[in-house]
Amino acid sequence: MTLLDDQICKVPEYVEELRSRGRAVTVSDAPPISVALPVAVGKGAHSGLVLRGDTWLELGNPEAGSCSCTLFTATPGLVRDGRVTVIGPDVSDACGKSLPFGQILLIGGDELQEGDCELLMHMGVIGDSIEGYMVRSSRQSVWSRISRDVALKGFTLKTLGRALRTLHKAGSCKIQAMETIFVTSSREDLERLAEIAREGQMITREIARVTWKARGVDLDCTLDCSSCADKTVCDDIKELLGERVSAS
Repeated sequence: MTLLDDQICKVPEYVEELRSRGRAVTVSDAPPISVALPVAVGKGAHSGLVLRGDTWLELGNPEAGSCSCTLFTATPGLVRDGRVTVIGPDVSDACGKSLPFGQILLIGGDELQEGDCELLMHMGVIGDSIEGYMVRSSRQSVWSRISRDVALKGFTLKTLGRALRTLHKAGSCKIQAMETIFVTSSREDLERLAEIAREGQMITREIARVTWKARGVDLDCTLDCSSCADKTVCDDIKELLGERVSAS
């Protein structure tokens, strides 16, 4: 079991909770390899900006709300490879709109270790690698635009999920499975996702701290732990990581 497995197991519960509230949930599994993507994917696939006048849909504008997280596991069976789940409107239903945007990337590989965390988090910054998709992202959010040209070619959130999977698998041979969940239904629906993302980010920050400390760089938090609301969770993470270091 890896440190983020608990958060990964919360994601299907989150999806079912939104389904029970009447949200539109669309699930698509990976198509045959022979089915090509409608857009180019790879370094330099997207050149230039997507100007407002050329935009079909904007996702994750700060006024609309955004939340993003990447969770990984050494138990690939927890991840349904190639599955893309969309909660809320898809691209074809949202011409001219600005929607909230939640993005969850679940990554599985039986050789993945805590030391791979930094690379996996960095992979989420995709830059110019998807045609017609301009993105500004961080570990906490994704703000992007989809151009009118690629929307008319058939670009959907399933396309985006498949493109992200292609880029991640090309970036690491350890990735055996990748599943993607997108949320565009409402800002309020991102609140529970934000809790899961926050838990995951606390763990990945602690993994980074331990990793960099082993390299001679001290990233210890300078806050007063006695007044920190996350002290109990942080202590639990440190204990788990300490057990792993002792056992290795």
